Amino acid sequence: MSEWVTICRVQDIPKLGARRVARDAGVDVALFRAADDQVFALLDRCPHKGGPLSQGIVFGHHVACPLHNWSIGLDDGCARAPDEGCTTTFKVSVVDDQVSLDAEELRCLATDEAQAAA
Repeated sequence: MSEWVTICRVQDIPKLGARRVARDAGVDVALFRAADDQVFALLDRCPHKGGPLSQGIVFGHHVACPLHNWSIGLDDGCARAPDEGCTTTFKVSVVDDQVSLDAEELRCLATDEAQAAA
């Protein structure tokens, strides 16, 4: 059973925007809020050149990387064709307006990924 860490309220994430979650190791996690108030979590690193996805433009259930405009799916972390590659996704729980992330994933998932120097 997952242990969940409460991060914020849904309203604390801008609609069609993002909020960064710092971690002790590895690249930060980006929380995204779509227009329909669904919340997604991705490693804050584009699979192309490592751009900060949290600074991208959210549209539908995608985010456009701010460096080269790659469209990354918020649900699966994968670039849309013709681009290729994926970034790590994180489980999200929203209960009573509280957004939580899986504690084990925050501690361990993709901690070997380096911050981009782009």
